[in-house]
Amino acid sequence: MTSMPSPPLQNTHTHTQGSFLITTRKLPILKAAPIDAMSSRLEIPIPEMIFGDNLVSITHKPTGWTISFTAEDALDRVDKTGERMLRVAYAGEWSSSREKTSAGISEVVKPFDWSYTTDYAGTETAGQKGEGLKDAEEGVEIPLELLRRRDPILFHDEVVLYESELDDNGISIVTVKLRVMAQRMLLLCRAFMRLDNVLVRIRDTRVYVDFERDEVIREYLARESKFGDVKTRLMRSGLRPDQITIALREAQEIVEHVNIIERRTENLSFGKA
Repeated sequence: MTSMPSPPLQNTHTHTQGSFLITTRKLPILKAAPIDAMSSRLEIPIPEMIFGDNLVSITHKPTGWTISFTAEDALDRVDKTGERMLRVAYAGEWSSSREKTSAGISEVVKPFDWSYTTDYAGTETAGQKGEGLKDAEEGVEIPLELLRRRDPILFHDEVVLYESELDDNGISIVTVKLRVMAQRMLLLCRAFMRLDNVLVRIRDTRVYVDFERDEVIREYLARESKFGDVKTRLMRSGLRPDQITIALREAQEIVEHVNIIERRTENLSFGKA
């Protein structure tokens, strides 16, 4: 996906740690004209809350290698064929109403996954010599024990890319959080989709950077369970009905109760000069 030119550098924050430049940008929800333009490019209706100018990126300055996260690229990974569209009673009615209310783009609307589920793991730009993430060898993983240390946080941010309430039937939201310490950083891009009484999906992309070793690890983890199964597991954990209702609104509260269906790990070592 080729995104539109970047907006002026307002509400943009940068932090340099080791050989890496970390950038975040948070701007208001897009206005009507940019929304229509993005809808035309993507050929699907756009979620109610679209932060099309928001950005999170990590750049290895010596090589130019970059991984970035944007709303348009995340939406470009939504199924546009309808093959993976959720087959529930009100899905067709909801999608039809969205087409009718998406003024100016009805001619390009096609069947699509109206839950806005995305397997987006970031947009990678190769380095000057082709540097890029590759499938990791067995045993390579993000060192969680190091991330549990209470090292001072030098830079942190949270950026929303898009959100939809699925016509009051649940939520679909993609956020990016990051925290930078002196020796390492962790970025989490999370796509959380809850369709009430039907399904729960969580797609997590973690990007770990070791500043001292000039290494990057990316882990993609997909979770999915039936809504009723998640509620049952929460009940068995000892939560009251009112607590379960609250927990289901936050991915972090239920993530361990949702089945893992896919995991992949990649890494990249730049080495030290």
